Amino acid sequence: MRTLIVLLVTFSGLTMDVYAKKIKAGSYRGVLVLDETNNTVLPFTFDLSYENKKPLITIHNAEEKIRVDEIRQDKDSLFFKMPVFDTEFRCKIKGNVWEGAWINHYRKDKNIIPFKAYFNQTQRFETKDISSTESVEGRWEVLFKGQNGKSTKAIGVFHHIEQSAFVHGTFLTETGDYRYLEGVLNGKQLLLSCFDGSHAFLFDASLKDKEHLEGVFYSGSHWKENWSGIKNDSAKLRDPAEITYTKNKDSIISFRFKDSDGHWVASSDSTFKNKVMVVQLMGSWCPNCMDESRYLKQVHEKYNGLGLEIVALAFEKTNDAEKSRAQVERMKTRLELPYAVLITEKTGKDKASETFPFLNEIAAFPTTLFLDRRHNIVKIHTGFSGPATGKAYTEFVKETEALIEGLLEQR
Repeated sequence: MRTLIVLLVTFSGLTMDVYAKKIKAGSYRGVLVLDETNNTVLPFTFDLSYENKKPLITIHNAEEKIRVDEIRQDKDSLFFKMPVFDTEFRCKIKGNVWEGAWINHYRKDKNIIPFKAYFNQTQRFETKDISSTESVEGRWEVLFKGQNGKSTKAIGVFHHIEQSAFVHGTFLTETGDYRYLEGVLNGKQLLLSCFDGSHAFLFDASLKDKEHLEGVFYSGSHWKENWSGIKNDSAKLRDPAEITYTKNKDSIISFRFKDSDGHWVASSDSTFKNKVMVVQLMGSWCPNCMDESRYLKQVHEKYNGLGLEIVALAFEKTNDAEKSRAQVERMKTRLELPYAVLITEKTGKDKASETFPFLNEIAAFPTTLFLDRRHNIVKIHTGFSGPATGKAYTEFVKETEALIEGLLEQR
């Protein structure tokens, strides 16, 4: 009997030990420590669940849900990679808290940011004054003042959730939007954040009066700049179709690069002959490019059978051909892209501009070229305003599909 009791206790202890090692399912509040001295933290929320007995993390940014399934546990250590982007978390599980770091492999300096996650916490920012009558609802004319002395114009678009203190929104710029931002208006303090695996954005601003905002913008731990906003429902930016243009209107695009399987693909291939084309200049590291790629996937499904071909030209963060190939292939698989993604083995906007010398410049990724059946460039669109921008995205979709349909009708 004594032996049996000992065995039962031992088995019970083993069971409890195994159970304790299993990651707790539920809600978490993650925190990236951008500046430990000033206690500047970027919060975001996520859930941990199990799918076919494997852990699954779902990160929330306003309406966006990011599925993270590349997760590995080794005793009390937890490792998980962000989908598409070359970044990862390495943590230790200490009861209800994870402690570790987020590592951004695209950067060479300031690429490791301390990270903590707290179990059973659901609030992104602490709400101190949810009864406040203050509001940031609407459209704001914004100016970012960079550390390098350069200023950038933007448009802030904010919306209170069910007239509460909770706020969703984004910033539109001439090179793309800041994607899904989520936060709160605590009295006169506006706090917004976003973490998507590439962007680690924090906005901290004060509402000076009903029509003026002043604050600070943090991008990871490597960038910080001041910004200000004036309420202006008619605020506008430059037309994205006028930023990049052809020096010669008769220019015909020509390219030849390898795809992720190592096969050469050229604009002169028979596949593209007499086809309307969309050529996307992008990178697998670029969140706006990922938003545009998801949209172009829908465009391909809708118009490919009618004579449209889409090709993406990837300008990666590295000149290493094998690493570029692996990153592009991972992106293509993750997004289930049905069109070719070619690897230029070039990096940056300057190299992209050199690749297409008949254009005045490549000002942003993505930049998208629309070609007629003879491969003349009929429109160039700089940047991308994704689903988080609401009306701007809807208008882009409407204009783009009208353009494509018109080009398809031409013979």
